[in-house]
Amino acid sequence: MVNLAIEAVKEAGSFLLDNFGKIREIYHKGDRNLATEIDREAEKIIVEKIKIKFPRHGILAEEGERKDIDSDYLWIIDPLDGTHNYIRNIDIFGVSVGVFSKGRFILGVIYMPSSQELYVAEEGGGSYKNDKRIYVSSRENLKECSFSFDSSIRYSPKVMLSSLDKLAQEVFNIRMFGSSARVLTYIAEGKLDGAVEYHDRPWDFAGGVCLIQEAGGKFTDLKGAYPTPQNIGYLTTNNLIHHKVLAFLKDALS
Repeated sequence: MVNLAIEAVKEAGSFLLDNFGKIREIYHKGDRNLATEIDREAEKIIVEKIKIKFPRHGILAEEGERKDIDSDYLWIIDPLDGTHNYIRNIDIFGVSVGVFSKGRFILGVIYMPSSQELYVAEEGGGSYKNDKRIYVSSRENLKECSFSFDSSIRYSPKVMLSSLDKLAQEVFNIRMFGSSARVLTYIAEGKLDGAVEYHDRPWDFAGGVCLIQEAGGKFTDLKGAYPTPQNIGYLTTNNLIHHKVLAFLKDALS
């Protein structure tokens, strides 16, 4: 599966780069959520490869592909993570694929086309960036930690601003990148120490769960449980600070 995932994200990523700055159509998916014809074409590239190689596997993809989602192997796909960045010609975007099987995320592959960074993890096999082993940070003092925070504050301003206020008082700084793929890969390689997301869907985070865990980090829902394809939102950290952040997130949620 990993070889197919790598092939698929690279081909989709090449397509995204070839069409960067050439968008013809923008579609609205609800309030201030956008997609383009590029998202849809990139999704087709990945989905068709999976259907040919693993016809009995399930597929859950952001732009609408749904197939056998109760299968023993579920491919969860974000063909263009960072669509708003892509639309505005900001080159922070990625292609993300995760596989969920029997209650676990067993595979994660994320490709950042602009920088040609390929991140790969299989359960039990470690995490890699361009074939080099990577690890999360070793920071334990929150005052030294850099975090990413959900940029969609408008959806739940009361809860999210409360959480943001608590987090801002505890950590060194907070950043927003507009791409979960970028955030999750930065955590896996120790450039960020954690991230809080309230509204990310499974396709936003599926590629990062195994990647961060195999790099030594921790990935849970906002209540501390292992994530599933039904989850919305998450907390992920270098593991050393997870319990501290989870404690004041729970306080904000209550």
